[in-house]
Order: sequence, then C-alpha cells, then structure tokens
Amino acid sequence: MKFGVIVFPGSNCDQDVYHALGSVLGQPVDYLWHGDTEVAGYDCLVLPGGFSYGDYLRAGAIARFAPIMPAVIDFARSGGLVLGICNGFQILLEAGLLPGAMRRNDCLQFRCQWTYLRVENNATPFTNRFQEGQVIRIPIAHGEGNYYADAATLAELEANRQIIFRYCNQDGEVTPAANPNGSVGNIAGIVNREGNILGMMPHPERCAESLLGGTDGRELFASIVDWWQRGERLGA
Repeated sequence: MKFGVIVFPGSNCDQDVYHALGSVLGQPVDYLWHGDTEVAGYDCLVLPGGFSYGDYLRAGAIARFAPIMPAVIDFARSGGLVLGICNGFQILLEAGLLPGAMRRNDCLQFRCQWTYLRVENNATPFTNRFQEGQVIRIPIAHGEGNYYADAATLAELEANRQIIFRYCNQDGEVTPAANPNGSVGNIAGIVNREGNILGMMPHPERCAESLLGGTDGRELFASIVDWWQRGERLGA
C-alpha cells in the first residue's frame, strides 16, 4: 500500500508519520510537497500535524489554498483514503472535506498531554482493528483543538455514525473533566459520510511503537493497511 505524506511550510510531524508508516509498518511512503499538483499512484494521503503557513488567520486557513489541495480534494471525493492529524484535521475542515470548525482550546492554553479516547465506530478503514467502545491512549499537542458544529450538523454526525473518537477517562466515561480542549460532545475525531476521510486531533504517530510509551496509534495505521489488503471498498 502506498502512502503520501503532504508537507506544508510549518509541518512538524511529517517525519514522525513517515517513520510510523515506513519503518514501523514497512509500507511504501513518499513525501509530497505542498507545491505539487499531482497525487496519482497513492492509496492513502496523510496531512500531518504542525503549523502550516504559521497558522496565520486560522489554523489550516492558508494551507487550504496550497497548490496540492485541488488534487487532494479530487482524490478524496473519488473515494481515496485521507487522514488528517491535528493541523491536518484543521486543513480538512477549512477545505470543506469534513463538517464543522475548529476553535481555540477553551482554556486558551496549548495542551500537550496523553489522552484517553473511546472508539465510537470500528467499522471504518481507520478503526477496524479496534473494538467498538474500546478505550485507547493517544497524545494530543494543540492550541486549537476545540471542535465545533451546530446542532443540525451534530445530529447528522450522530445519525450517520461519523463520530469516531471521543475524549474519555480511563474507564471510558465521556465527561467534561476528560475533555482537554472544550470540543463539543468530547469529539476527538470524525469521518465524512462516505467514511474515507478521517480527521482527528490526537497524534497516532506519536504512539506507534513501545519506545514512545504506547502502541495504540500503530493499530490505527495498521487498520488502514489491513482494510486495503482485504480489498474492501466503502459502500460495497
């Protein structure tokens, strides 16, 4: 399976994702520069974390207009797998590939810490190695991770099972105390209605091997590879 990791000016997690995919999972992976205009030949695109274009205006607002983004949008809308992590999630929101918006953390602080997530839907290309309701441990590092959507959008997300991860405590309880940024409904990750685009604020690449303190992130990347190797197709 061939992955492409898109590098924007200010990306700082691209090498971590590249290592997780290439060295840990043993998959072919290339860097794609923000100035590229072609993504043909890839099976999954990853928009990594960082501070694209300095996070001026809003996080992801300028990156949304990068030369590579029309190709990313076409790839996503044709059913290609796209994973946006942290700043990548913000870019996907700005590009309209996922619903909702991102605001500053309600504490007005940058939060860098381990969090517990409850897997709300394991019937996706990104979560099929998990159990529904499973509690996993993945770190965050962001200042604008406060996900917001209006009531109608939230109702759609719930009805279509598009909410994939929620912040929770160690026992899987979704509580205000377990929410590190004020995200509505403790939402930590969502997919589009078709299920081929995942945006998440926590960093799975930072817990893809035991040396880093955990391996739950590896299971997310391995889910993508397993799904692709089984030849599954969304909507089939």
